[in-house]
Amino acid sequence: MKIWVSGVAVLGPGLPGWAASEAVLAGTQPWAQADAVAPPPAILPATERRRTGQTVRFALAAASEATEGVTDRTALETVFASANGDGMTVGGILDAMHTPEGAISPTQFHNSVHNAAAGYWHIAIGSTAPSVSLGGHDGVFGAGLLAAGTAVAARGAGVLLCAYDTPLPEPLAACRPTAFGFATALVLRPVPEGARALLELRHVASPPLDEFAPDGLDALPRGNAVARALPLLRALAGRREATVRLMLTPRSHLECRVTPC
Repeated sequence: MKIWVSGVAVLGPGLPGWAASEAVLAGTQPWAQADAVAPPPAILPATERRRTGQTVRFALAAASEATEGVTDRTALETVFASANGDGMTVGGILDAMHTPEGAISPTQFHNSVHNAAAGYWHIAIGSTAPSVSLGGHDGVFGAGLLAAGTAVAARGAGVLLCAYDTPLPEPLAACRPTAFGFATALVLRPVPEGARALLELRHVASPPLDEFAPDGLDALPRGNAVARALPLLRALAGRREATVRLMLTPRSHLECRVTPC
């Protein structure tokens, strides 16, 4: 399966957006640890903007940056991928259920569903294009890329892939540790015009080889499953050929061959 990347974004520790991070990802500038902060989403009206939590803000920041050069964002199908969803909101609802009042606000409820980020995005840009929201645990980015690539290949449409995760509150964090927020997004096309790179995707029925550095930039996948996208992002930033293997399940992975355009 062949698809082309025409837009890319990142937001994570020491990676404050693609434009500011491309040289770091390419290895021509050193990486420095710094907190990742997602700004309020400017694409939303003020009322909606105030209702968003950090999870939605990470997702919309990445989606907005990746589509900056897109003439018509509404034409893009979307795949939003998150292992955790909005864990802070879900945790708040669970806490409220254990209080005598048990009050859960409508805003908490609509932010708690797994497609909340996709909903905010499509409302913000006025899009009625098809959208999929999925999970995938540690294989969330690979699952998202496979779903997005399949949509491109099957329908010949442009697709925005947005993958994101933020930390969970206790006691959920004890079951699913997530050290920091991380988001990335790709605009994927069926044709090479204006593309940064060609991706050739292949499902492989064998376990992935998860080998993460003990520290530094390449250790970030230890703290957030979406950061497993880093080898692909580094190849795109460095405009170099690479074969990246992305976890899908403990018994399978997605092989992604990167060829710069």
